[in-house]
Amino acid sequence: MAYDRYVAICIPLHYALIMNKKVCGLLAAVSWTFGFLDVIAQAVLISQFSFCESNEINHFFCDFTALMKLSCSDPHTIEIVIFADGVVVGFIPFLLTLTSYIYIISTILKIQSTEGRCKAFSTCSSHLTVVILFYVTIISVYVRPSSMYSPGQDKLFALLYTALIPMLNPIIYSLRNQDVKTALRKIIFRKSFICNRLFLII
Repeated sequence: MAYDRYVAICIPLHYALIMNKKVCGLLAAVSWTFGFLDVIAQAVLISQFSFCESNEINHFFCDFTALMKLSCSDPHTIEIVIFADGVVVGFIPFLLTLTSYIYIISTILKIQSTEGRCKAFSTCSSHLTVVILFYVTIISVYVRPSSMYSPGQDKLFALLYTALIPMLNPIIYSLRNQDVKTALRKIIFRKSFICNRLFLII
C-alpha cells in the first residue's frame, strides 16, 4: 500500500504503467509467501518443547509468546529467533514504509495549490495512521525482552493488530470513495425518513 501511495503521488503519470495487474499480483504473492514461510522456524522450534504444567493458553489464539510461558523447556533459542524475526518482519518493512512516506510528504509539499496538498495529505494520512498503529503494536509484542512479558498487554495488542486495525482498513478506504459516501447518505436519509414517518403515525 505504501508503494502504491508512493507511485500515485511521486510518479502519477506512470502510475497505470507501474502498478499494473502483474505488479499488484507479484506484490500480493510475495507478501503471502513470506507470511507463510516466516512462521516455519518458530513452529518447528516450539513443536520440540516440553509442556509439563498447565495446558491452558492465556491468550486469544495459540501465540508463540504465550506457549513459551507454558513450556518447561529452555526458551532461549526461540526467544532469539522471535526477536530476530521481529526485527526483520517488524522494523525493516516499517522503515521502508516510513521512507516511502518521507518521499511522499516531500513531494506533497512541492504541490503549489493548497487544495491539491490537502487532497494528497488526506489520501495518505489514513493509511499512515493505520500503518503506524499496526507496526507499533506488532513491535511492542515481538521485539521486547522476555522480562517485560505481560499477558494482559499482549492480549490487548493482539486484539488491536488482529481485529481492530484490519476492521478499520475497509472503513477508512471505502469512506474515501464518493460512491460509498453517496450510498451511506442515502441509507442514513432513508432510515431517518422512515423513523420520522413512524413517529408521525404513532
